[in-house]
Amino acid sequence: MKHSYLLLFALFQIPIFAQYCTNVGPSSTVDSNVESVVLTGVVGTINYVGCPAVVGLHDLSQSVNVSLNAGATYTISIKFGTCSGNYAGVGEAWIDFDQNGSFDPYESLGTWAGTPPAAVQNWSFTVPPSAVNGQTRLRVMQREAGTLPLNPCATFTWGSVTDFGITLTNGLDCTGYPGDDQNDAIVVNTMPYTDTRSTEVCYSNNNYVYPSPDIYYYFEPNPLLAEVNVSLCGAGFDTFLSVVDMDGHVVAYNDDAHDCAPQSALSFDATALGPVHIIVEGWGALNGTYTLQISASNVGLETNVNKAFNAYPNPSAGQLHLTPNSGAYQFLDVQGQLLQTLDTEVQSVFEMENLAAGVYLLKELETGQIQKWQKL
Repeated sequence: MKHSYLLLFALFQIPIFAQYCTNVGPSSTVDSNVESVVLTGVVGTINYVGCPAVVGLHDLSQSVNVSLNAGATYTISIKFGTCSGNYAGVGEAWIDFDQNGSFDPYESLGTWAGTPPAAVQNWSFTVPPSAVNGQTRLRVMQREAGTLPLNPCATFTWGSVTDFGITLTNGLDCTGYPGDDQNDAIVVNTMPYTDTRSTEVCYSNNNYVYPSPDIYYYFEPNPLLAEVNVSLCGAGFDTFLSVVDMDGHVVAYNDDAHDCAPQSALSFDATALGPVHIIVEGWGALNGTYTLQISASNVGLETNVNKAFNAYPNPSAGQLHLTPNSGAYQFLDVQGQLLQTLDTEVQSVFEMENLAAGVYLLKELETGQIQKWQKL
């Protein structure tokens, strides 16, 4: 199963960043429907009446909200019923405690099977003590002629799906834990780069190769990088490592490195490569502490320099001339770090007296071409 799963990973685009499925629920407003939902939190109460019915998802997550404390126990009362005819069906409810954008089997609050009219279902549940503070959702689903367990993302003919807002409090404060998803990725801003973290606390599953927590890094190769090496060797658990571009296409991945299995390591070609996300996660549902190490090799200057445009004098005592109105350029050091952006629409002579003597590079933004420039 492990090798089959990795084959799927190699063939398909990775869905990055979880979002709730909302194209769900019934296509009809007749018959089976949740009649009521009652949940009293530490702040607020859900007191929902379900009829008349709604086609698709009845999304109340922004308007009906209760607060629940991590570690506390609550009771939710649900009447699975009907808005017209009585037909057999099933029902289930979930709270997305780990806030990963999906309603997982371990987040189910309870199930029901029967034919309306039926007694109110009273389910007690405990919010996990490790729940992360923040906004999440409660989903309640009833499906006529369905079977358990229900798929919280299913579409069907008769029944109902309703989402409510839940605010989790008194749990973990993860404001100091960046990297949970692509919108909060940790920026790799030095080379070589080293970072030590743990996926055990404050990280959820947003990269669906495995159900384990994952951590995102943002890496933008500079123009002179040739090969980038990424390693999780020495991690305290069985890891999985992947590199994807901004569209979610796989650049590279590794499960077990030859020299440090079951940890992961990989290399990828950075030539002409744009920004990428480097994603650290565990194999299966594993998590733990790791040290991420990133290093790179540079291309040779002579193989990377293009003579299609000119800067003069070259070498120079500190003044740089460019053709007026010829576009914009990036002025880089030999490590590819941006020192200044030069816009010839504004000026064409640039003073560089404060630079140390050495070799610098000009990159034309429109074409990506590079030219060597030397200061005496």
